Amino acid sequence: LEEQEKYKEIFETKDSIEEIPVFAATLHSMVAPIACSIKKNNEKLKICYIMTDGAALPIYFSKTVKELKYKGLIDATITIGHAFGGDYECINIYSALIAAKHVLNADVVIVAMGPGIVGSGSKFGFTGIEQGYIVDAINNLNGKSIFCPRVSFADKRERHQGLSHHSITTLKFGINTKTTIVFAETMDEDKKNYINDQLYKNKINEKHNVIFIPENTESALNYYGIK
Repeated sequence: LEEQEKYKEIFETKDSIEEIPVFAATLHSMVAPIACSIKKNNEKLKICYIMTDGAALPIYFSKTVKELKYKGLIDATITIGHAFGGDYECINIYSALIAAKHVLNADVVIVAMGPGIVGSGSKFGFTGIEQGYIVDAINNLNGKSIFCPRVSFADKRERHQGLSHHSITTLKFGINTKTTIVFAETMDEDKKNYINDQLYKNKINEKHNVIFIPENTESALNYYGIK
């Protein structure tokens, strides 16, 4: 897009995405519940999905994107970096965010890698750490960043119990600006206390905004018939 003559002025002059909400997700599997939840609340909102090159490079590897587009739950896609095959392509996250707002007129943006993720079990050795500089890019361009945490109580690996070490590491070391982290109010008290304890021990609640909301992504997925 950056090399298209008709958009030259946009990329030369725009340096703000004017406070549109941008969800920064760490897993491709998060794209569907986010999109469904947004559309269930307001189907008129135009959603742009930006796929990074943190995992699969061709967007057509994603059955999720095909289904979401077919059902009108994602309105446009942009692939960035080495990823390719989106409706549009941009060189990096900054250009893609500008394009989503000022070329595609998106109301909401979801940013996440494609299918697949590399995790080595080491502190910094996982591709999801890209969430850090994505959040900073959103904030630097005057967007409203929403950090989607990786949470599980089914994963038997201790490092992924409650708030995953992927999310903790990214929130502590990968982000230099302030973001909003959203959790589900609907989880039981023990799980909520476990997560709050993790947030407190790692001083994440001092660095970022933490909110619990009474939303249930499962009901949104069921509403649109998506697994």
